[in-house]
Amino acid sequence: MLSDSGHGKVYLACGATDLRKSIDSLAALVQAGFELDPFSDAWFVFCNKGRDKIKLLRWDHHPRAAWVPGFWLYYRRLERGRFQWPKTAATSREHTQVIDRRQLTWLLDGLNLEQKRAHKAVTARSVI
Repeated sequence: MLSDSGHGKVYLACGATDLRKSIDSLAALVQAGFELDPFSDAWFVFCNKGRDKIKLLRWDHHPRAAWVPGFWLYYRRLERGRFQWPKTAATSREHTQVIDRRQLTWLLDGLNLEQKRAHKAVTARSVI
């Protein structure tokens, strides 16, 4: 699911979000509430109060001519367990927490965002 989704940032909406919101309502929340651009190459991730449902919102502006731009809305519901969702951001004035794609995968797998035993991310610069 996430392999072809670009390299944009991942923003978590800290705390609980009413997941009855549609694409337009979530995009408006991103723009007005978080003061971010919902049309950017970023993922915006929302979780419900019970922490068993997540919605991911992303604008798709793929350069292929056959594609028409539009929003993707992914929805995941857990049958057991809860997502390890942050309740608050780093400061009380912030409404979002920025994570990387690796942490998003951990979160979707039910793991904590801070994996102490994980290998550090490696960025290759050359073969030699």
